[in-house]
Amino acid sequence: MQNIKLSDYTYDLPDERIAKFPLPKRDESKLQVYQQGKITHTVFKNITDYLPKNSLLVFNNTKVIPARIHFQKSTGAVIQIFLLHPVLPTPVINLAMEVTDSCVWECMIGNRKRWKKGDVLSQTLTIDGQEVKVNAEIFDEEKNYVKFRYEVENSEIPKPTTSYLLPHTYELPFSKLIQSLGQIPLPPYLNREAETADYETYQTVYSEKKGAVAAPTAGLHFTDEVLKNLENQGIKQEFLTLHVGAGTFQPIKVENIIEHKMHNEQVVISRENVENLLANLGNIIPVGTTSMRTLESLYWYGVKLISDKNSPFFIEKLYPYQHENVPSAEESLKAILEKMIANNDSEITGETEIFIFPSYQFKLCKGIITNYHQPESTLILLIAALIGEDWRRVYEEAMTKDYRFLSYGDSSLLLP
Repeated sequence: MQNIKLSDYTYDLPDERIAKFPLPKRDESKLQVYQQGKITHTVFKNITDYLPKNSLLVFNNTKVIPARIHFQKSTGAVIQIFLLHPVLPTPVINLAMEVTDSCVWECMIGNRKRWKKGDVLSQTLTIDGQEVKVNAEIFDEEKNYVKFRYEVENSEIPKPTTSYLLPHTYELPFSKLIQSLGQIPLPPYLNREAETADYETYQTVYSEKKGAVAAPTAGLHFTDEVLKNLENQGIKQEFLTLHVGAGTFQPIKVENIIEHKMHNEQVVISRENVENLLANLGNIIPVGTTSMRTLESLYWYGVKLISDKNSPFFIEKLYPYQHENVPSAEESLKAILEKMIANNDSEITGETEIFIFPSYQFKLCKGIITNYHQPESTLILLIAALIGEDWRRVYEEAMTKDYRFLSYGDSSLLLP
């Protein structure tokens, strides 16, 4: 594993080049195509013209939840709670979205010093014409776990009298509660509050599985028309899930990048995903870094299963760099498929903190569709791992050609 210095992966990004708002039409964004060293400029709606024949595009269908929640204390102090990961009664995000009455989440807490353990924060909302009282209190001070309790006020519907672990008459899923309670968590570098339009524009048109706290932004350029055009041209499409965490915005603060603490994110893979990946090896192009992280993590899970059939689906930060003479992509995916069939699993849920940086050898991905990322970020390192030092050429071209940067910015298709 080579020694990589963070300062080698920076560039000058003036604030005025950061796209603070999306274009009126998603697929009118600029597209830079990098193909084996050659660079072409076009618009995103023409992407089908540049994708290799027989490509399988892999999309992340996670849906951003309104994860930023504000409570006001009687003193006037505002406490901001940012949902990170569910803890109780289940850590599985898809299931946590359907929990009723009470749940515990790991959170980031703004103005934390003003909120003491034992203090209950409350507010009342109107949902479907009914008043719902929501309480929040600190569940674990050291881990920043917050417990939420909510019930219908003044309703003829019987109020639940049991814990969140037991069934009851009235059910308000947590996903519906936070639609009214929370706000869409825009990236901090946009430096603005979320507006009504962001609830639509900061979601992909194919978003489905609720649970992300940041959008898989490479997918924001796709429209129904582009997806239809891909289908008409024989470009296959596959949808899997990685619930993007707040750590995606976490800057690297150490010069030796190996010391950076990677966030872990939850992935959900179906048996059909694995079968279709097996059928399209050599032609897989992820849409976004989250899809790429999911695909490469899936490969390493298969490697773990080949060594130990009972291995959990958790990919540690540096696991890929600790192995030589590894199995083929086909062998890895077949090991996963065999386990799913043996266990009669239609889908599997895992966690990954995989860190992809230069020297990484890609196992499933043959390219990527992605936006332009922050200097000195884990995502710049991922791009450099894919196309080497040419990442500088790509970014210089984007700067010269007046491309818009970051989440609401323009796009690139990178084919090494």
